[in-house]
Amino acid sequence: MILIFSAPSGSGKSTLVQYLLDTRQDIELSISATTRAPRGQEQDGREYYFITPERFEQLIKEDAFVEWQQVYKGTYYGTLRSEIERIENAGHHVVFDIDVKGGINVKRMFGDRALAIFISPPSIEALRERLTKRGTDSPEKIEERLAKAEIEMADAPLFDTILVNDDLATTKKELDKELAKFLG
Repeated sequence: MILIFSAPSGSGKSTLVQYLLDTRQDIELSISATTRAPRGQEQDGREYYFITPERFEQLIKEDAFVEWQQVYKGTYYGTLRSEIERIENAGHHVVFDIDVKGGINVKRMFGDRALAIFISPPSIEALRERLTKRGTDSPEKIEERLAKAEIEMADAPLFDTILVNDDLATTKKELDKELAKFLG
């Protein structure tokens, strides 16, 4: 099975995915490829496969991606077909931690075999506060992320379920219930 997690940046999506990875043995994270620079302690092959824009564009031509997006000008993200095969061959459910457009595309591709979960912040102001506290982006980048978040939140109804991440403990419980229904 395929589990898709999408959300505006700063909504807590990666925290919730990490919670699942820490508590379930039957799932594995699909590592995305990106052309953006690593942040903080990120390492190639752990959080992302960091590749050049030229290599990414070559892989697009080779049809090596299940999905890909140019999320910001010059910044690509995508999921390599080889990554899905690697996880499925290990006998695990594939978990996607991807942007909203990518999540919609993966859901369309895998249909009922996928559960698409949208993680929503309680409000744009709460999201602004989270992005500021994270301390990884300039004020200009935060404003860019917030503008994108408003567009992404309009696509939330295209997902199978929407979890509003206002209280992390409550959201984890809701997530566990959704997975129990989907995975059995």
